[in-house]
Amino acid sequence: MYLCAVQQNILFVFSDIMHSDAQLGTIEFVRNERSKHIRVRILSSGLKVTLPSNATEKEALKFIDSIREKLIQKQEKLEKGLQNRNIIIDENTRLQTLTFVVEAKPVSRKNIYFGLKNSTLNIEFPIGTDCSTIESQQFFWNGINYFLQKEAKRLLPDRTKQLSQKFGFVFTKVKIQSSKTRWGSCSREKSINLSFYLMLLPAHLIDYVILHELCHTREMNHGDKFWQWLDKVTDGKSKELRAELKNYHMPQ
Repeated sequence: MYLCAVQQNILFVFSDIMHSDAQLGTIEFVRNERSKHIRVRILSSGLKVTLPSNATEKEALKFIDSIREKLIQKQEKLEKGLQNRNIIIDENTRLQTLTFVVEAKPVSRKNIYFGLKNSTLNIEFPIGTDCSTIESQQFFWNGINYFLQKEAKRLLPDRTKQLSQKFGFVFTKVKIQSSKTRWGSCSREKSINLSFYLMLLPAHLIDYVILHELCHTREMNHGDKFWQWLDKVTDGKSKELRAELKNYHMPQ
């Protein structure tokens, strides 16, 4: 079965041709008429291969075999990274946020309870609850997210204002969002969006993200001038802070 679609004057042809590989998992082939080379996208469960019009699946498999070891290494690295992003909430949890610690424990009750007191978010769940299920984790994180968002709205707009005044930036407004893909962003209207997951970072990295977005009010790209601004407001530590931020991930 083939499905054609036109988007922005680019013709894509998708096929349901799949190849199963014992080491790499499922290999899906996607044909793009504008591609000039075979491109391989690495997924934790397999590969997604884009083929130009003049290439065959057989040629793509031959290319994959030529770089098999490299693909396996990158796939293992990706899988490890995904595992590190999964912050599991259970009775062994002690998750530190900027303003409170999350602790969970089984108790004699019929429902799940959340209570924030004395800088500790206590999660109480019924004895016998299987914390490893997706349903349990979603319920736990829904509660945690409520308090993360509440604290983010209380603190982050004021902190953005403080840093903008300190370094002479001008922005229009701050929005607190639930983004799991970006810590922050800045629009051309100088509106700054911040993910409430910033509350999972240490204070100096929260400041780094806010300053990063404030610098975009001067330079909307990541060119030399942008990094010069960011170096100026971080005492020349922009690269160091950027590298440190990569060690933190949003919960998936």
